[in-house]
Amino acid sequence: MSEETSSGVVRPYGDTTGDGMVQLSFTLPVPHSKRAEGAALQLANKMGIDPALVVHSKPMGEGFSFFVVYGRVNHLVELSKVEVVERDYPLLTPKEANAQIKAALRRRLVVVGACIGTDAHTVGIDAILNIKGFAGEKGLEYYREVKVVNLGAQVSVPTLVERARQEKADAVLVSQVVTQRDAHLLNTREMSAAFRESYPEGKRPLLVVGGPRFDETMATELGVDRVFTRGTTPAEVASYLVHRVAS
Repeated sequence: MSEETSSGVVRPYGDTTGDGMVQLSFTLPVPHSKRAEGAALQLANKMGIDPALVVHSKPMGEGFSFFVVYGRVNHLVELSKVEVVERDYPLLTPKEANAQIKAALRRRLVVVGACIGTDAHTVGIDAILNIKGFAGEKGLEYYREVKVVNLGAQVSVPTLVERARQEKADAVLVSQVVTQRDAHLLNTREMSAAFRESYPEGKRPLLVVGGPRFDETMATELGVDRVFTRGTTPAEVASYLVHRVAS
């Protein structure tokens, strides 16, 4: 282990250990030209990349240019100050999850899922709920002891709350992909507030949200029980639900 790693401070690695080299890609609304490359270098310098080198550039439609910049930064990473949400529950197989649900609840665990607001992107919620699943894992519909109610896209918050009450949901899963103007955060706060108002204290279902632009550390701020981000698999979600509801 290097001295830097053992001390909890690391630098980016490019060609040699601790050289601070990074690679960055971005698009500028400038026609592809030498001036555009100069603009890319200026931006890189202002971001603290010095010296910087444009290693790739190409036009991206009329009036736009794409760049890949390579260069050195002087910033350090203090590992002790990195905040993440570690998985604090065991990862279960479908068989193990089914057995724990059956033993603890003596009924099926009810999960209601949806994309709320104007979000029409169902890829995320389908990856977790549909039997075809994601990353080689079957979705929650595959779990014998889980009843899945997938409401699909563009579901209003009142509709979601009402359906959760009708189904006597143990957990509500919400996927948010559209993030313009922080729509995913606004929708999540509206959803959590609606459930708090509609259920007695301690009686509401688990509220779980997921999407590529969420921050896992924001669960308390958003009023939900868990936040999952990009790359989450069905087994991770199923294991969390079992951990919270059926353990």
